[in-house]
Amino acid sequence: MTKIRAVIVDDSAFMRKSLSIMLEGSGEIEIIGTAKDGIEGYNLVKATRPDIVTLDIEMPKMDGLTALKKIMADCPTPVLMVSSLTTEGAESTLKALEYGAVDFIPKELSFINVNIIKIKEDLIRKVKEIVKQKSLQDHLRRLKRTTLFGKQTSAPVKSATSLPRVGYKAISLGVSTGGPLSLQKVIPRLLPKLNVPFFIVQHMPPVFTKSLAERLNSMSELQVKEAEHGEQVKNNFVYLAPGGFHMTLKKNLQGNILIDISEFPMDTLHRPSVDVTTNSVVKIYGNKTLGVMMTGMGKDGFESFKVLKSLGGHCLAQDEESCVVYGMPKAVVEGDLADVVTPLENISKIINEAF
Repeated sequence: MTKIRAVIVDDSAFMRKSLSIMLEGSGEIEIIGTAKDGIEGYNLVKATRPDIVTLDIEMPKMDGLTALKKIMADCPTPVLMVSSLTTEGAESTLKALEYGAVDFIPKELSFINVNIIKIKEDLIRKVKEIVKQKSLQDHLRRLKRTTLFGKQTSAPVKSATSLPRVGYKAISLGVSTGGPLSLQKVIPRLLPKLNVPFFIVQHMPPVFTKSLAERLNSMSELQVKEAEHGEQVKNNFVYLAPGGFHMTLKKNLQGNILIDISEFPMDTLHRPSVDVTTNSVVKIYGNKTLGVMMTGMGKDGFESFKVLKSLGGHCLAQDEESCVVYGMPKAVVEGDLADVVTPLENISKIINEAF
């Protein structure tokens, strides 16, 4: 089997060594070169054309964002950003995802860190899943006809079918890899006439979800916020599950619906989890829940969407061509759970027209 060819760009010798050991330890990934700054990294990527790149943000001579823009302009390649789990790191990472990076991994790597095994597993899984995705190649090709800030400039929008108008009471949306930029193309286009609460699970660590919620809120007519424990659910609010925690719903004695933020259950692959949140939303709103599944690797959300469909509910899935990674929507589509399968550019229009 041909090994995945990877390039590591980081000004820290420790990080270059750590990432190399982790990736090559899989037996399926080969490090074909490393670089200590953006200029070196850009030249190395251009010369070797790897299958994937890990790219630090803060570096001398040329920072990671500048290098990323040059890579995407001259030799589009799947890029994983290496990001600090800070507010500044989150802001820079969101910009990187707008500029074409596929995903990110945490900077805080240490071989004495108790989380090192999970970090290693996540890193290897992301690299393998990203490289094998056919839809990612479509994503990279689209960068050629798209501005750096993701504004569609030429690709035609396909005609879409519609959802039945059944009086939806809530929307539950799951998204992962490619989500931040995709959400910016959906949430700001939603209209206040929806008049229902909107619950989003985006696979991200803490800090990142707060920054993403603030960014979406600044662009949207609806109120977008990172969900808080104990707050009462309101219509026309978009609640983003906080990174590292599950978001569920419960009713109090007065019949008000409240948000519960918790680490439990602890045994899920993702926290937050689309399945955990959607199952909770469905328990409250039943078949009047609209399930929406967008770009992301894996199949988180499949089981809860299956429950929703068994109750007579409806689901909308993003199509393969417009996904960065066609994993989560693919599971929904192949499980015959999607009432509508549509390009990213049509999702908000279809949701608006269903109300």
